[in-house]
Amino acid sequence: MTGHIGIVACSAEGAALCYRTICSEGAQWLGPHGHPEVSMHTPPFSEYMEHIYRGDWPAVGEMMLASAQKLASIGADFLICPDNTIHQALPYVLERSPRPWLHIAQVVAEEASRRGLGRLALTGTKWLVQSEVYPDKLRERGLEFVRPEEGEREEINRIIMDELVYGVFKPEGVAYFQRVIERLKGEGCDAVVLGCTEIPLILSDANSPLPTLDSTRLIARAALRRAIDGP
Repeated sequence: MTGHIGIVACSAEGAALCYRTICSEGAQWLGPHGHPEVSMHTPPFSEYMEHIYRGDWPAVGEMMLASAQKLASIGADFLICPDNTIHQALPYVLERSPRPWLHIAQVVAEEASRRGLGRLALTGTKWLVQSEVYPDKLRERGLEFVRPEEGEREEINRIIMDELVYGVFKPEGVAYFQRVIERLKGEGCDAVVLGCTEIPLILSDANSPLPTLDSTRLIARAALRRAIDGP
């Protein structure tokens, strides 16, 4: 008997990739076509963004909590959120959450430590990159990190919010990410955190100047392990 995974979704493209990963890679553990039970709740993305634009993270947390309660009511045993940015609101959720959560940045930090990495480049929305979501978890593992410069953060954010979340993938966007990652490689980074769950749709080890830490697939795989092996 496997656990029931609850996905608290925000933007569709990243959540879809996470869901597909759980379902497709479940067969590696559970045999042909096997995967744990999975449920997902997605409120309108625009409602999340209204709060994010205002910097109202408690309100973001209330939306996450509402999803958590709905997923718990239909049997989810634990929760994941395939959206790095709104993890800023998770501290407002945890004490009242009906189910435990896996933290995406903690999962990425654990993988970086396992691989012997030391200095990571952070990419993601401007809200994520300027936050302490990743720094807090990386410091716990003794890992260093480098944020993109302010202008780079703005352009990366534009590519994510105007293109990737709509499923629009342009060569120019890929090239811009590659240039930023190449510059961060020059600052001594030995891997790059793909800290927006849409970024893995255009970047991977095959085309990135640095080895990648794919937050979307890493949280999906952590959920699979939790569902199969238990807490």
